[in-house]
Amino acid sequence: MKNADNSAMALNKKSIKEHRAIMIKSFLKNKLAVAGLIIVVVMVLAAVLAPVITKYDPYEMDIQNRLAAPGNGHLFGTDTFGRDVFSRVIYGLRISLYVGFAIAIIAMVFGLIIGLLSAYFPKADVVLMRICEAMMSIPATLMAIAMMAALGAKTENVIISLSIIYMPTIAKIARASALSVKEMSYIEAIKAQGASWMRIIFRHIAPNVMSPVIVQTTFIFASAIIVESSLSFIGVGVPQPTPSLGNILSEARSVIYNSWWMTLYPGIVMILTVLGINILGDGIRDIIDLSLIHI
Repeated sequence: MKNADNSAMALNKKSIKEHRAIMIKSFLKNKLAVAGLIIVVVMVLAAVLAPVITKYDPYEMDIQNRLAAPGNGHLFGTDTFGRDVFSRVIYGLRISLYVGFAIAIIAMVFGLIIGLLSAYFPKADVVLMRICEAMMSIPATLMAIAMMAALGAKTENVIISLSIIYMPTIAKIARASALSVKEMSYIEAIKAQGASWMRIIFRHIAPNVMSPVIVQTTFIFASAIIVESSLSFIGVGVPQPTPSLGNILSEARSVIYNSWWMTLYPGIVMILTVLGINILGDGIRDIIDLSLIHI
């Protein structure tokens, strides 16, 4: 009996390894997904290693050297206060990635909980989904501006407000997946054995709805960076003098025709970051679709 069990476990491990190998091979064949991964890794490393790769303090002002063109020790030039634009862009990237990642994780966790509860309890579904639909009917940027006006311009408030805004999207996706999983025969068998609703939801349903939720979370990550930058651009996001890609671009408005570097470089970094995250998300979705075919 033990030999049979050991053989079954060995076969199961072998099939899992083969399944992973297929997914990795499929991902590596997707050149766009690999490019997205490389871009994201480079941006994350640049943000993490900001104190190492930057020569100047992002807050250090040199009025006599204000609006200096790229070169002469300043790779991206200087801004209206003589601060090094390269240092501010790298530290701004760090803030944008931190805010976007925090928003994506918080929205995923709470949105997942709301979606699972809504799918399992019909009475809760009526209330929770109507609230989510009402929130989703309002444009994200407009709601974010209203919430930031109420809470005040602060990094933590940006995370709170945008997490609330993106929760309904995750909740709707988690609910749709959970409704189909809930009707499966093995869930009915677990109920018949007397398992608690918490065990059924979080132990047996939640793992089976994570794939679409994770994919959507990557897109929320990219979207949150754009919305946070938009809020900072209009002065209701990350407050000055803390650098973020949005408020760096905001400062550049008044000198856009004479000091092109203040707009070009933070714009390129933002575009590459968001593009990399979105392409990586598409690659993850393709892997998940392939894994479902081979299950």
